[in-house]
Amino acid sequence: MLLEHLHRLNTARDARLATVTVTELGTGTARLFLEGEAYDPSIAPAIELALCTGKSGIIEIDGQAAFINVYLPPPRIVVIGAVHISQALAGMAQIAGFDLTIIDPRSAFATPERFGETKLLGEWPEDALQRAPLDAYTALVAVTHDPKIDDFPLMKALEAGCFYVGALGSRKTHAGRVERLTKLGVDETGIARIHAPIGLDIRASSPAEIAVAILADIIQTLHARCDGWPERR
Repeated sequence: MLLEHLHRLNTARDARLATVTVTELGTGTARLFLEGEAYDPSIAPAIELALCTGKSGIIEIDGQAAFINVYLPPPRIVVIGAVHISQALAGMAQIAGFDLTIIDPRSAFATPERFGETKLLGEWPEDALQRAPLDAYTALVAVTHDPKIDDFPLMKALEAGCFYVGALGSRKTHAGRVERLTKLGVDETGIARIHAPIGLDIRASSPAEIAVAILADIIQTLHARCDGWPERR
């Protein structure tokens, strides 16, 4: 790998940006593309598909074989609310391979005694997310039931294009949430992206069961991002 490419890959990794390298097998010529850049029209579909699926492989460019290698930021979960559901979800997320962070300004809830080694940020989401912004490889889970804590990160998650945005609450609770977010400028498309009631409908009732439903919903949404691609591998 070219040293220049290695430096760009490391910079992109630190910024949680996806990258793709395309190497012509016949000549060894390699090109690196950063997510969001303008791509050569001849390879744009292959790059976009690789960024979506996270799958590397051999492609054909103008009749010549090339290897496309994709580097995606690891998916993570940001939970707003240090509640019983969060306790169960933290352990399950680790088993499933997700990095998980819990944000809650309520010091009585966000304690190491309740969450062990789980990453806890005992501050308002407005402050925590300024230092660690949300991105397209993040699932945002809001479970406090408190609009003062949940609404801001939900809005930011939609703005950042998080692959999953979910909020706990009944349909009645969500109706009030929709009204508030609409007043804050969230459009119908954004509202429709919120998974509410949160999680897959498995008739969950206990905090642990609800955590299972949420994690399953996150995993399903993550892997369904590329549904509809006619050339999906």
